[in-house]
Amino acid sequence: MKIFLIVGSIVIPIVMVVLQRKWWKLHIFFNLAALISTLIFGNIASIAIFNIIKDNKVFMTNIHSVFLNPFFLITGAYLGLYLLYTIILRTLNEYQNK
Repeated sequence: MKIFLIVGSIVIPIVMVVLQRKWWKLHIFFNLAALISTLIFGNIASIAIFNIIKDNKVFMTNIHSVFLNPFFLITGAYLGLYLLYTIILRTLNEYQNK
């Protein structure tokens, strides 16, 4: 599983770059997916923190329960891949402009 995570974090952003170079509309889709993921990710985190502060249960185990939320994990994973995708895109664009 660890190898899958590492290889996936390398291969998937590269595939995203190749796909968006072939079909420009995918670039818009990737951006919209990142926007929606950021909203979901941030709202889940802020609601979890709000509930902990409201209930006055500031323990490490309480805040870590947010990691059990599959939407939090999926959106966070996509944001990580999207960040790598944008770094690759910027690097390629800078290299091509020189």
